Amino acid sequence: GCGALHVMWDDLAEIRTLALDPAWIRRGVGHRLLDSLEGAARRLEIGRLFCLTFEVEFFEKHDYLNVGDDGLVPPEVYAELVRSTDEGVAEFLDLARVKPNTLGNSRMLKALPPLAD
Repeated sequence: GCGALHVMWDDLAEIRTLALDPAWIRRGVGHRLLDSLEGAARRLEIGRLFCLTFEVEFFEKHDYLNVGDDGLVPPEVYAELVRSTDEGVAEFLDLARVKPNTLGNSRMLKALPPLAD
């Protein structure tokens, strides 16, 4: 399996490319990968994670919320993200400069609790 954490802003990062060999699905590997990426985000003091996914049920099991098109981020963060040249950010925000979300993937968002002292 593989996965990546892409830091977008001081309080926001994306879970990217979380994928498994089909032979390893339903063996806990995806959960361990996601837990590891979330741990890395906490160590970096990232407060929120998002992803674009077809695996809504998997991410819901990890407390990600399907946010649809409204309330993705506060207006001041949105203003900063709009200036990003990253196409993943543009797709997440559904900006006009990227193709419409015809694939039907879902926008998921999770607030991370801080690390315990």
